[in-house]
Amino acid sequence: MAGGPDSVCVLGIDLGTTSAKAALVVGAERGHVVVESRCRETRAQASSVEAGPQGMEQDSRRIIRALNECLAALPQQQLQRVSHIGISGQMHGIVFWKRDQGCKWTEGGTGPIFEPGEVSHLITWQDGRCSPAFLSSLPLPQSHISLATGFGCATVYWYLKKSPDFLKSYDAAGTIHDYVVAMLCDLKKPLMSVQNAASWGYFNSRNRSWNTDILKESGFPVHLLPEVGDPGSIAGRTVCEWHGIPKGTKVGIALADFQCSVYSCLTERTDAVLNISTSAQLTVSMPSGFQPPETPDPSSAVTYFPYFDGGYLAVAASLNGGNVLAAFVDMVAQWTKELGFQVQESDIYAKIIKAALAQNDSNLSVHPTIFGERHIPEQLASVTSIAASELSLGHVTRAVCHGIIENLCSMLPVQHLMEAGVRRILGSGSALARNEVLRQEVERIFPFPVVYGKDVDAAVGAAMVMLHRK
Repeated sequence: MAGGPDSVCVLGIDLGTTSAKAALVVGAERGHVVVESRCRETRAQASSVEAGPQGMEQDSRRIIRALNECLAALPQQQLQRVSHIGISGQMHGIVFWKRDQGCKWTEGGTGPIFEPGEVSHLITWQDGRCSPAFLSSLPLPQSHISLATGFGCATVYWYLKKSPDFLKSYDAAGTIHDYVVAMLCDLKKPLMSVQNAASWGYFNSRNRSWNTDILKESGFPVHLLPEVGDPGSIAGRTVCEWHGIPKGTKVGIALADFQCSVYSCLTERTDAVLNISTSAQLTVSMPSGFQPPETPDPSSAVTYFPYFDGGYLAVAASLNGGNVLAAFVDMVAQWTKELGFQVQESDIYAKIIKAALAQNDSNLSVHPTIFGERHIPEQLASVTSIAASELSLGHVTRAVCHGIIENLCSMLPVQHLMEAGVRRILGSGSALARNEVLRQEVERIFPFPVVYGKDVDAAVGAAMVMLHRK
């Protein structure tokens, strides 16, 4: 029986933008069963000394602390039966460390744990230090993905040109989840999956290699680049017992959170996945044998992400999702505060959704790209068709929600979905789950049946990858 006393568990971990999650998963007759899961907010936001307000950094120590808290809260009995660990995390970002001083193992309440040693902040995918002018000054990558600010290699170039001494302190780099795998397995050189390598830029997915020649010519510190392996392969084994998980447990190469989220729910090739959390993505699986174009179309909103077994996902990845609504709520909270009133943001959120539900439509047009988009970073948000009769909170909130979905649809139009054979949309993500107005707008804009409640979960997806490849 799934989850029985003798069943073997797989541990899935996801290190996300705002939280760390751990899930224990076992195989079952029909797929898998999530036995236990725990989630902790990382509260890791940190100021950037070098990049100032444009920088978006997180304290690596706080991320690992949140991960340790998750694992400490899982049943010891189950952790002792873990045979494989699958780890995913936020794409694009980069963290630097010293190979021989990356962490120190100490005794925690649930057995040995590791704590970061000589490790930098994580510079996240939301980082804005690389301006369009700076990016255009860099060598042209040999990759199907356009380079953008927040990409690991772009960040290294920024340090190389703006703060070269910073790089001299470190001799290894990876995503935050690559770092965890390297520490667990004591890897002398970090190992990175094709998924994460593609997200850094200057990586050729066709021949599965870094653009070493291009990078070397411009003085890029290529010794910082990790070795690259297949998603789903084993990176190594744990060198220590970890929160009761046995020493010698197999650890998978770190995976991208986005691909793991899709893996956790995509069962039919005719399904498209619409996920709206902090950001928003619309995804469809490409036919077997598909290869992305040799060079990117910088004006294209669709990116092809390496998936599993040599496949690709077509992804419209918008930088504007639940974070737009969060900014809107924050703006309302600031206004009320300036007027001398104090209202909790959670109360504002509930009230604006209720107000929007009372307004079935709004002629107000909100183009909500306050965070820009990777393919048009200079195009910010705008509001048009403003009529005196449509200035209520309900009208404005309805228009903002409509704009978020419409923006995503403009990136991967309905026609393209039809051509890819899409018959249904799987709706997921925290923003979609808690916002009925957003769900209404999805059904208004897309001419496909929409199924909600498909729990897109990167931690579970990472565990499933390991489960299917045991």
